Amino acid sequence: MDKNLILNRLEINHKTARIAYQIYETFDENDEIILAGIHSNGFILAQMISSYLSKIMNCKITLCEVFIDKKNPLNTIKTSLEKTEYANKNIVLIDDVLNSGSTLIYGVKHFLEVPLKKFKTAVLVDRNHKKYPVKVDFKGISLSTSSKEHVQVIFEEDNCYAYLE
Repeated sequence: MDKNLILNRLEINHKTARIAYQIYETFDENDEIILAGIHSNGFILAQMISSYLSKIMNCKITLCEVFIDKKNPLNTIKTSLEKTEYANKNIVLIDDVLNSGSTLIYGVKHFLEVPLKKFKTAVLVDRNHKKYPVKVDFKGISLSTSSKEHVQVIFEEDNCYAYLE
């Protein structure tokens, strides 16, 4: 399959900054926010969002890495923070691509096992082709795709981009 560029580095930076501003507008009255990035690309995106947020938001920003087996999301989900560290806090669950919705929905389920102040979700690319009824609160781009197409986001040390294959 051919690779079709969806987002280049500059566009990803703009989308990430916009997501950060949307998070700021939603949580501007709060003193702490937890950005929970799904392992690998979701966590990298959470780090990028955190970098933008730290420039515009005057609150404590905590990063949390979420480990979900994407092939079998019913397996135990682990996080880099203990449940007591995010209980009664504001959380944004972040992933790079909303594909079928299973990873995000099981991630949401995990965090809802404890009381939270406010809970939102964010993705860089929303495929609009989901198996589960999941809607994200903050998204970089919506993309209508066929079930045979795959969106890939690449985060390299000196470059990042997203393409459709």
